[in-house]
Amino acid sequence: MEFQGHRLTELVSPEEIKERINKLGEEISKKFEGEIPIFIGVLNGSFIFMADLVRALSIDCEMDFIKVSSYSGTKSTGSVHLLKDLSADISGRHVILVEDIVDSGITIKFIRDRFLVSDPASLSVVSLLFKPEIADIDFEIDYVGFEIPPEFVVGYGLDNDQKIRHLKGIYRLEQ
Repeated sequence: MEFQGHRLTELVSPEEIKERINKLGEEISKKFEGEIPIFIGVLNGSFIFMADLVRALSIDCEMDFIKVSSYSGTKSTGSVHLLKDLSADISGRHVILVEDIVDSGITIKFIRDRFLVSDPASLSVVSLLFKPEIADIDFEIDYVGFEIPPEFVVGYGLDNDQKIRHLKGIYRLEQ
């Protein structure tokens, strides 16, 4: 597939994404039955995934967002900058952190450590995509949509310099 001068190869189809999100919604609903967890999406990448995920739930929930920056183009900068903090108080709450992708682990570690200071009742991480070959984390990702190879991907909320987020599948970006 060619899109605005980029060659794209599909890694995960829209149908596979929908099916997996429905299963994640079932798992999370079962675990948090009787509770009202707060889902916290990491902007901008997680917004499409989080919208579909909360619609796949059979339980009630609240939502909030945090925004960080750790990429420039297709490369990690190696540091994380907080651009928008939470609005909600998460102390004593069941928190579900929603990420589009965990690759190096720098961003998820930063946010997870920041949230743990607030003493939530529980903190779970759900990520649509996970790159286990390069993730340098000392904790488990509780819910993973798909494990993928260490390649730069776009679509379904993931971007290349804020572009190509709207694609319905996940694609390898070939420069």
